[in-house]
Amino acid sequence: MLVLVAALVTGVISSSAVAQRAGSEAQRARTVVELFTSQGCSSCPPADAFLGELAKREDLIALSFHVDYWNYLGWRDPFSSPESTARQRAYGRSLGKRYVYTPQMVIGGVAQAVGSGRSEVLALIDKARLRNPLDIRITHPDADTATLHIGAGSKQRRPAAVWFAFYDDEHVTKIARGENRGRRLVNTNVVRSMKQVGVWRGDALEINLSLNVLGAKGRDGCAVIVQEADSGPILGAVTFALPRQGS
Repeated sequence: MLVLVAALVTGVISSSAVAQRAGSEAQRARTVVELFTSQGCSSCPPADAFLGELAKREDLIALSFHVDYWNYLGWRDPFSSPESTARQRAYGRSLGKRYVYTPQMVIGGVAQAVGSGRSEVLALIDKARLRNPLDIRITHPDADTATLHIGAGSKQRRPAAVWFAFYDDEHVTKIARGENRGRRLVNTNVVRSMKQVGVWRGDALEINLSLNVLGAKGRDGCAVIVQEADSGPILGAVTFALPRQGS
C-alpha cells in the first residue's frame, strides 16, 4: 500500500494549468470516511452497518479497511491485510493515538472516533468538510486506461500522496467461528488494494495509468485520494466505477 507505483504510470505531465477534458467524472466536494474494522471483532457489526448508511451519502466517500490483528481469535477475515493495519497505525501516529482499535473511523484524515458512535462521527464529518477541495477529474481514453487530472492549488508545505484505492461494493459473509460466530455480516466498499501513483506539490498534474496493472480487475470502484504526506489531511477525493470482470 505504501509503495509509489512509478513503473505503472504511462505518462505524467505537470504544468501551471492542465486543460479540463470533456467526458471527465464530475467532481464534488466529498469527505473521506475510513472505517478500520474486522469480521473477528464483536463490536464491529454496528459500525459496519453505519458505514453502509454513510456510503449512500453523495457528499461522502465511505471505505472499509479490514485489519489483520484480529485473525488469531478463531476467524480469519478474508478481506484483512497487513496494509490496512499499517494505514491505521500511520493514522495513530499522525493523530497522536497511543494504540489502535476496532471499530475506528477516521474522517478526512484529520479526526477519529469510535466507528459506532453516530453522533460524534456525524459531528466530525460536518467539521472536516472541505470548503475548497482540489479539482480532481478522471477521463477514460480506453477501457484499461485512466487519465487523472489534478488542478493547481496552493503550494504545499508537505507534498501530497496520490492514492488509488480499489474496492468492492459489498460483501455478505456467514461467520463460522470466532466472536461473531453464526452472524451474517455485510461489509460495504471494502478496500482490496491501495497504490500510490504520484505526488502532488501544488502545481497542476496529469497522470496516465493502466488500471489493470494497478489491480482494478475484479473490483467495483476506485477512490482517488490526494492526502498530505505521513497520513495527514485529505485534500481532495473522487470515485469512479469499474467494470466488474470477475474476482
